[in-house]
Amino acid sequence: MNKIKQQTILFKGENGSIFKADTCLSLVDAIERGKVDFKALARHSYPGDRLTDDTIGLNTIGYWSSSETQDWGLDWHRNEGIEFHFLESGMMPYAAENNEVDLLPGDFTVTRPWQQHRVGNPNVGVGKFYWVILDVGVRRPHQHWTWPDWIILSDKDLQRLTLFFRQNDQPVWKATPEIKDCFKQIGQTLHKDVNGSSASKIRLLVNELLILTLEMLERGQMELNESLTDSLRSASQFIEELSSNLDHPWTIEKMANSAGLGVTRFTHHCRQLTNLTPMQFLTKKRIEWAKKILKEKPQMNSAQVAYTCGFATSQYFSTVFKKFEKCSPQEYRNKVSQADRLQSA
Repeated sequence: MNKIKQQTILFKGENGSIFKADTCLSLVDAIERGKVDFKALARHSYPGDRLTDDTIGLNTIGYWSSSETQDWGLDWHRNEGIEFHFLESGMMPYAAENNEVDLLPGDFTVTRPWQQHRVGNPNVGVGKFYWVILDVGVRRPHQHWTWPDWIILSDKDLQRLTLFFRQNDQPVWKATPEIKDCFKQIGQTLHKDVNGSSASKIRLLVNELLILTLEMLERGQMELNESLTDSLRSASQFIEELSSNLDHPWTIEKMANSAGLGVTRFTHHCRQLTNLTPMQFLTKKRIEWAKKILKEKPQMNSAQVAYTCGFATSQYFSTVFKKFEKCSPQEYRNKVSQADRLQSA
């Protein structure tokens, strides 16, 4: 990623208050700390490789992906354009004005330039999260929209799309299969870009996204597969409950059965929701629990911690723990104990 100078962008509200546009400083910090895989093309204050003049009006286009718990979020902000988000996998706390939801795989958001919104509550979730921000020359609802000159929708279609965006504030939709595929193509194209070499393809994909969004809005209600939705909800409920039952001798078959699903379907949904396989997610949660016990219960030895957290043997626990934390359980305990002593001194 090219390091860029971060600048604060300000604009006035109707009551004279000053609003800050997003500078993504917390995302920049997360990238530099290796918390997320990241790819983007951008201009202005947004992080990423620089966009060329071939796509003036496109402020940023990209994605981040992570399968580990995050410690950062994007607090309330506005963007210099209309923003589209798509969550391919994982779960993502999201709020736009008075609407607060946990985005699930396949959710698609449309955030107008005047809508305050937040990603994370306070931290973002795991998963793969795409975005596109197009500057249409407005910051307030009453202003006239001016789309970039490379947007090729007919005048009639562009007028309808603008009307939908201006007179409908619904922020979250279920993406159609075509929209999902469009975002995946965007991700693939970003990886091939070298100094603007993919500008034409990016312009084409942004136009396609707008056309597909117009079709989605005109239909009003998406055609959803209820059985798929129900099974995703069941997998999500099981994953939420898993944290209170980590010491159970789980196998993938037992987890799938507890969720009321077949192994293949359960594994698919687990990847959607966590960006991990079921066993990878289980191991991660057990290690998180073990770290908490090692810090808060010094009277428990490593073997006791291992069995409490569901590991079959203390030796296996130590091996897995070292893989995650780059140190043994006892070394971790000594490290956090020393840090606590220094902090209280």
